[in-house]
Amino acid sequence: MTTQSTSVERILGFGTDSGHTFGTVEIAYETFGTLNSDRSNAILIEHALTGDTRVTEWWAGIVGPGEAVDTDEYYVVCANSLGGCSGTTGPQSTFDDGLAYGSRFPAVSIRDMARLEHNLAQILGIDSWAAVIGGSMGGARALEFALLDRRKVRKCAILAAPAFCEADQIAWAMMQERAIELDADYYSGDYSAVGRFPAQGLGLARQIAHLTYRNDVELNQRFSCRLRSENYYEVTSYLDHQAKKLTARFDPHSYIVLTRALRDHDVRRGRSSDLRTALADACTDNLVVSVSSDRLFPPEQVAVLAEALPGKVTHEVLESPVGHDGFLTETEKVSAVLRDFLAS
Repeated sequence: MTTQSTSVERILGFGTDSGHTFGTVEIAYETFGTLNSDRSNAILIEHALTGDTRVTEWWAGIVGPGEAVDTDEYYVVCANSLGGCSGTTGPQSTFDDGLAYGSRFPAVSIRDMARLEHNLAQILGIDSWAAVIGGSMGGARALEFALLDRRKVRKCAILAAPAFCEADQIAWAMMQERAIELDADYYSGDYSAVGRFPAQGLGLARQIAHLTYRNDVELNQRFSCRLRSENYYEVTSYLDHQAKKLTARFDPHSYIVLTRALRDHDVRRGRSSDLRTALADACTDNLVVSVSSDRLFPPEQVAVLAEALPGKVTHEVLESPVGHDGFLTETEKVSAVLRDFLAS
């Protein structure tokens, strides 16, 4: 039976790319399975923007006993991202004055998140990961984790994520940020100090985002122009449901912090304007997966990353009508490519 544990580690004096230094950062993580005697069977899985450490739930059928990422064989680690709201230090963590950070929480980058996880690896005593795997924002994190020290990553799998974001993704991010910021209950991020919660803004941000996660063809086929009631469409009901689900479990300012981090994702920053040069120190055994109908990170954009990575690169395009979320929902197809990659 696969063992599972939940833990939090404290890291002192952690600095960010934005120039902020945390006196203490807490990083929450879960582990699944058993680390072998030579510590060679560890896999790090990076969650997406609103994900969490419970990887066997949000990637059920892909991670777990007997699955493609077999927790009876591998020691799987999944950590909550810096700036998140599931245990790792984020905007609702307590500041020195006893109040939440709120608007005082600094900008963090994808590279910051990866660097914090390198600190966690040191605490866990893992010098070499069998694989680092992630989708969407998690794919960006996996890529940065490997770039920080490729000696520590034997395989890297990047799903539905590019080497850098472009104007289209920046524009979608801007609308989501504005939706939250324009909510009267937002208070510049200090809503918890006055007992408010910008649920409407967060819900609208999620609805905007969800239109990039799903493909227009899929939405048309599922809902067409059917009404649920007068002036209330089936697709509107679906989007309202998505909004309610997220507002029940996620922090609005964390949403902004993480959205901005992904918006600014660019592996060339601080390395080289030439992508091949910027990726020269990446892992040399890579799997890059795109989704055929992805309109957030289209296959052509993900292919640019695959073509520029060094060493052995396998680029798989998953045929799916779903859109960006295909990396989560196409369980059989994702399992097949990951199983082959880990076994190769």
